[in-house]
Amino acid sequence: MSKEEKKPAKEKIILGIDPGTNIMGYGLLIVEGKQYKPLQYGVIHLKKYSSHELKLKKIFERITGLIEEFHPDAVALEAPFYGQNVQSMLKLGRAQGVAMAAALAREIPIAEYSPKKVKQSVTGNGNASKEQVAEMLKTLLKIEELPKLLDATDALAVAVCHHFHDGRLQTRGRAAGWKSFLDENPGRIKG
Repeated sequence: MSKEEKKPAKEKIILGIDPGTNIMGYGLLIVEGKQYKPLQYGVIHLKKYSSHELKLKKIFERITGLIEEFHPDAVALEAPFYGQNVQSMLKLGRAQGVAMAAALAREIPIAEYSPKKVKQSVTGNGNASKEQVAEMLKTLLKIEELPKLLDATDALAVAVCHHFHDGRLQTRGRAAGWKSFLDENPGRIKG
């Protein structure tokens, strides 16, 4: 094969998820070589469901539906961050776990990134606001109009972060997760 006859780049689809128990963001990024663009993004509204169990069922169904429709090559999730309310943290962890289970049921590789890592990857500032992340994505992905709920752009940011890191950082099954989060955030540990 001559240099002029380069093989076309393999297409890859990344499903980014911003877990939530009232609103869960999702964003699908299509990557071809060094080019990447949004395929679809939005939110899953969960407030209308009365029980936490029903919310988890809906998360599983919607994520499974997205997987069946778009056949992503990887799923990237934003890791829950440590907060003051333990009950909220548990619910968020369950929501993330159900989304992971939907991907694992289809044998899709999962990666998890801290909120700080996602913001750093997209904006260069690990402390960027949701609005700053959305504005940077608007530029990077040539989005004409930002969605009303920024959970969708947060999910796209997770997919972009995964693309930038090619799944090498904080991937499930490696030395990541809570230990690395606690190492990176010693001031958040309550004694």
